[in-house]
Amino acid sequence: MKRLVVSLVALAIAGCSTANNIETISPKEAVVKHSDIEGYQDRFANIYGKFSDYPATCQKDCYPPSELIQCESSMQGCEYVGSKPTINLEAGFTIQWLGHASFVINTADGQQFLFDPVSAQFDWPVNWAFRLSEGFNRNLPTQLSAGVLNKTAAVMYSHIHYDHFNKDDIAKIGSSAQFLTPLGFAKQFPEDGYDVTEMAWYSSKQLGQVTANFVPAHHFSSRILVPFIHEDHNATLWGGWVLEYQGKKLFFAGDTGYSPHFKDIQERYGDIDVCLIPIASYFSEEHPKWYRKVHTTPEDALQAATDLNCKVMIPWGYGNASWQMGDRTSHSALFRLLHMKDQLNSNIPLYILNEGEQVKL
Repeated sequence: MKRLVVSLVALAIAGCSTANNIETISPKEAVVKHSDIEGYQDRFANIYGKFSDYPATCQKDCYPPSELIQCESSMQGCEYVGSKPTINLEAGFTIQWLGHASFVINTADGQQFLFDPVSAQFDWPVNWAFRLSEGFNRNLPTQLSAGVLNKTAAVMYSHIHYDHFNKDDIAKIGSSAQFLTPLGFAKQFPEDGYDVTEMAWYSSKQLGQVTANFVPAHHFSSRILVPFIHEDHNATLWGGWVLEYQGKKLFFAGDTGYSPHFKDIQERYGDIDVCLIPIASYFSEEHPKWYRKVHTTPEDALQAATDLNCKVMIPWGYGNASWQMGDRTSHSALFRLLHMKDQLNSNIPLYILNEGEQVKL
């Protein structure tokens, strides 16, 4: 009798699931680099794995006060109050920053895209473990209503780390949207009729009038508490996105360290109109040197924008709803960015958003 009940329950659960539609795009001209580290021959690797020649590094006095940022305490609980630059790109993109790495992109023809939507904390059980051991949590970011989420044509993920990919958000968005991911990603989706396209570096997918190009980043991947020692280390690819729309281009870097891959992207796609580049969670004296290989400092981000010849750069990763991973405070990275822009005489315009704000470019 017990076996019969178990079988009926299993059949009921199976009957409620719908197989996902999974497509893999990895044509001959696409790029995939596999690791040559012993034991990881079937894993992915960065194109410039040995790169360490960083053009600029702030050595001291990296966080001077700025009248452009108002804070509740020292670089904590802040709001950017500086004037916004006038930028007339007519690129056809409206960009809303929700917090951390999450963006909503709308095009002039009515398409809506999401980058790395994470609307709450890490997936269970990681968030539960962090709260018990370290109190590692974030303030909730700007939330999208169900009506807005339902308008989403496609969701694009940069990599599989918990702060960029949250399974609860998949359920909120639903299966009517397309999901574009790096290679090896689709197995993370529940069987519920999701349309998932796995992509190699420099592969493309057409979404209405938008061409979505998956491009390299300098990072790594895993879905476990302790990286580098588990069987899933670098088993999925990582990267950024270039959206092409009516001759204009928007770049979302994803998590990345600085390397020549930014110049490679510019050479392939030309100058970028709008660049969304991370400036937080970077190497400092409190962190091991490898951390800079996978996260840009504010000055690395400025150099990346120069390599891409960005017409405007929108920084992200700092903020009151960030996890402050590797950062001193919620807004220390923004203070350092403004300081280093002056120090390096960068001519790349910055459009600085507070979480929840949007801009039409």
